[in-house]
Amino acid sequence: MIQRQFFSTGIFLLALAGALEWRAVSAPAQSPVSITLDPRQTGAVIAPDYLGLSFEMQRVLPDASGRHLFSPSNRRLLATFKILGIKNLRVGGNTADRPSVPVPTKADVDLLFAFARAAGVKVIYTLRLNESDPQAAARMADYLLRHYSRQLDCLAIGNEPNVYFKSFDSYLADWKIFAAQITAPNHSPGAPLCAPGVSPGHEKWSAQFAQDGAVSRRLRLITQHDYPGGDARKVKDPAAARDKILSPAMEEHYAKFAEGFVPTVLSNGLPFRLEEANSFYDGGAENVSDTFASALWALDYLWWWAAHGAAGVNFHTGDQVATAEKNKPCRYASFWTSPRGYHIHPIGYAEKMFSLGAQGRLVALTLTNPDRLNLVAYAARDERKTLRLTLINREHGPGGRSAEVTLKTGFHNARARVIFLTAPGGDISAKNGVTLGGAEIQDDATWRGRWTSLSPARGGETFLLELPAATAALVEFRAR
Repeated sequence: MIQRQFFSTGIFLLALAGALEWRAVSAPAQSPVSITLDPRQTGAVIAPDYLGLSFEMQRVLPDASGRHLFSPSNRRLLATFKILGIKNLRVGGNTADRPSVPVPTKADVDLLFAFARAAGVKVIYTLRLNESDPQAAARMADYLLRHYSRQLDCLAIGNEPNVYFKSFDSYLADWKIFAAQITAPNHSPGAPLCAPGVSPGHEKWSAQFAQDGAVSRRLRLITQHDYPGGDARKVKDPAAARDKILSPAMEEHYAKFAEGFVPTVLSNGLPFRLEEANSFYDGGAENVSDTFASALWALDYLWWWAAHGAAGVNFHTGDQVATAEKNKPCRYASFWTSPRGYHIHPIGYAEKMFSLGAQGRLVALTLTNPDRLNLVAYAARDERKTLRLTLINREHGPGGRSAEVTLKTGFHNARARVIFLTAPGGDISAKNGVTLGGAEIQDDATWRGRWTSLSPARGGETFLLELPAATAALVEFRAR
């Protein structure tokens, strides 16, 4: 079976026949896979700030001891952002619109944006909409634009408004009042606004925003939330949930979800970003969202959306996350606070690997997968003509099959090297011991992962690679 893939913004649905069919076998085996890259056929540019994180607005406020998480003095967090390759920071979540949580002061946002400048990230800042005052929102927007326009990506008005508005029309009416006040001549007429930031199941609101010409002219981008695993509270069988997020059927879910808003958004000339996303909502599913399965899932998720036109993805994270009116431990977190800094969870390794491979423009490839392995591949090429191929073998468990991969680069006499993302024993339930390049990312944000050289099989254009089950690989090719 041959699968031809060409990734660009203009192509919404790809031929997924190879990825959407998978059959388990009773014992481990090796199966042939062939990938032919065409460096001359390039698609959309992967935005430099594509990879992002999302935090609760409450984390912008000082903690009980008066310390701020987001401060240029928090060198450990700065180092963690940099080692993972995070380039976009969204602050919002349920606490952005929770009346019992104070709205950040100018002093709070001063520290937030000083952190952003030191970290080299753009900020999506959420203004309160629920039980709020348009004048207060306009004053904060004006302050941010006057002081931090270079770090500000966009201003969101409210978080998941579908929770407290019964209809799109009632929400839109209030949004227009706030937007008009913010962009008034005496405030910030050029304010970069983004909307609507709705939860999954309401993605048609995103399409409706893009279709409204008077509204869309004010927008910098469409924002949407996504938790494709569904409600974490309904996960009773973690093993089945891990199987679910690594199943090729997830791509059918992505395609159906995207169909509800992406074509409309793109056809109206607007970019879109998943400003809040992760595996399961309500803080993530224990023994699923915090395992190596989430790393393989997240790496594919980041690439899938890049291949389907997204301007970026922000994974929601934090030590705790808001669920309705309460906060609870965050199981899908990229990292948790530790005595030495921040302890990187499996999904953080996916973010690191993506940041290493997702540089430049998407590249066309042909995947030949006769045994229908649960395997996906993505490629990108940077301005220096370095070609990077990401392979994700989602096979796992006793019947998980290794892939014998033949790589055809399209480069004459190329040099190649590879780095692997692995868990102990290929165990997708592992929470610790995950490595990238044979090394863990330490809590102090140091990493000593190593690349391994690959020798060409013949002519410098073809390379051979064994990819075990439950493993991802990043292969880098450079023309001599």
